[in-house]
Amino acid sequence: MASAPLKATLLVVSDTASRDASTDASGPALAQVLADEGDGKWEVVETKIVPDDVLQIQRQITTWADGPEEINLIVTTGGTGFATADNTPEAVSPLLHRQAPGLVHGMLASSLQVTPFAMMSRPVAGVRNKSIIITLPGSPKGATENLQAIIKLLPHACVQASGANSRQLHAGGMKKLESEAGVVTGKSKTGHQGHHCHHHHGHGHGHGHGHGNLVRHTNPSALSNDPSLGPSRRHRESPFAMHSVEDALSLIDQHTPEAQIHTAKVDVSIINSVLAEDVKAKENVPAFRASIVDGYAVVVPKDGQLKGVFPVTAVSHAAPGEIGTLKENEIARITTGAPLPPGATSVIMVEDTVLKTMTDDGKEEKEVEIQVEGVKEGENVREIGSDIKEGTTILNKGESITGVGGEVGLLAAVGVGEVKVFRRPVVGILSTGDEIIEHDRPGPMRLGEVRDTNRITLMSAAQEWGFEVVDLGISKDKPGTLEETLRDGLRRADILITSGGVSMGELDLLKPTIERSLGGTIHFGRVAMKPGKPTTFATVPVKDNDGNHVQKVIFSLPGNPASALVTFHLFVLPSLHKLSGVTPVGLPKVPAILAHDFTMDPRPEYHRVVVTIGKDGLLSATSTGGQRSSKVGSLRSANALACIPGGAGIVKKGEKVDVLLLNSVRPT
Repeated sequence: MASAPLKATLLVVSDTASRDASTDASGPALAQVLADEGDGKWEVVETKIVPDDVLQIQRQITTWADGPEEINLIVTTGGTGFATADNTPEAVSPLLHRQAPGLVHGMLASSLQVTPFAMMSRPVAGVRNKSIIITLPGSPKGATENLQAIIKLLPHACVQASGANSRQLHAGGMKKLESEAGVVTGKSKTGHQGHHCHHHHGHGHGHGHGHGNLVRHTNPSALSNDPSLGPSRRHRESPFAMHSVEDALSLIDQHTPEAQIHTAKVDVSIINSVLAEDVKAKENVPAFRASIVDGYAVVVPKDGQLKGVFPVTAVSHAAPGEIGTLKENEIARITTGAPLPPGATSVIMVEDTVLKTMTDDGKEEKEVEIQVEGVKEGENVREIGSDIKEGTTILNKGESITGVGGEVGLLAAVGVGEVKVFRRPVVGILSTGDEIIEHDRPGPMRLGEVRDTNRITLMSAAQEWGFEVVDLGISKDKPGTLEETLRDGLRRADILITSGGVSMGELDLLKPTIERSLGGTIHFGRVAMKPGKPTTFATVPVKDNDGNHVQKVIFSLPGNPASALVTFHLFVLPSLHKLSGVTPVGLPKVPAILAHDFTMDPRPEYHRVVVTIGKDGLLSATSTGGQRSSKVGSLRSANALACIPGGAGIVKKGEKVDVLLLNSVRPT
């Protein structure tokens, strides 16, 4: 085998991805397989995206295969199905100098063990010049499984195609070749040797043309239902491990992307942003010697005695303007905030003076009497930089810019026109379910219809915390519809929040769609808590506008209104805070005294309560009523969540528990 890495290129064939690269995840998925399961033998030197056009496919492949740089492996993904636009086999076949039916058979045989729909793929493989060319399906799952089926043997094929001595390569027999390739005959699928991943063989494959996102090949016990198999084949128990709230929060912190920095203008748009760097004053404040009172600027004699009648030779207002130099025994009328005339050393308050004469027209002061002693230089004067000196740090990295704290005014005062802040994420929110209708739809409801409480509630909560919201509407319980809505949301928002569709019903499609269609990773799908047990947290790989591979977060919250709002504050808010650079993340926690007995649940409960402050300064918590997760009325007036431990029995009145504050605390 060659000691240097074999060179591979990836060609994504998709009309959609050619218009918007962020919709492609098959390319990143294949690159990940080559990196993770290729035993360090591969280097992906280039990835290109072309539409479903025969000439463009052929032009790119011949550029690689016929070019001066030897490319060992060319992998295409997309366009191998039966759709009228699927032309990849027709584009590739005429380019092949030699066919490789064994590779095709290996891929199909492996896929047919997963689903009979593998027959719907039309792969071709072969050699052009010294390049092995294989065509894979467009879905991330189908493409990765096909590549995994043959990846261990591809290095041998590529070395042979590049012109290596076949006799020397095969010296030592088949056992030696199998050992070098890392395959073992008579065991599980060839493509899955040498790593700790295997697949749940009851899931659909999806060899279609569409491009989803990266697919997970670890933790087979956490695979969601395959909707195509119908209710009889769905899980009777959740395959997702039960996590404690603490573990769930840890996973959220671990997998939420770091906050991104951008430069923003200093205006009202930066309210609620967090500074990403220390900010220094660009100017002195004040920038000139200014009076702090209404009165008269004077030149203080050495003895500090100011007694006599003095001519008013000038007027200095707060408005900008020029003023002449002030001399001893002259005074200038001055207003609060106005600059001292050149030569002036102090300001005498108007209350310490007497008007003696006026101008002939009676409109201006002509002479003023002053009778004061012990006057010192600098009295009633703000010196340059006495408030803020140029170059001093006025705000620190990590500080929030609020609308009430005066930070924007401080930045403006020192001449700072733009600052680096952590970019605040845009939140996309949708509801799911065939039974859900718009909350404001007029007319009576049909049997089974439910007004959409969650979407408007979650949008309100996100906006209350200062985040921009994108309304993604209601998605019906159909896999294609839900996938399309989620993809649209991933393009428009940085984080998605869905509600409904995460329980065990046959039409609960969120988890299958995230895993199977979007190629996402579900980090947890159940939490030991009340309410909110089926809360789901996932990440999906996408491309940003710059073509970089990034992870976006999806929270799938329960459909019951109380559960959705509680889990938003408990789990989504910390993720939003991390994305925004806010520390510490999540709701503030304080102790409170229970105003009455609270019955315990076997699971830890986050009980909706009203927290008030008594005349003794202590906080007390009162339940909002029945806590059933579907009970909308329990949301009314709640300004906190009481953390009631799991167990049997009662937490007695007067006991102290932690409460998470949702809003301001009211007096009793």
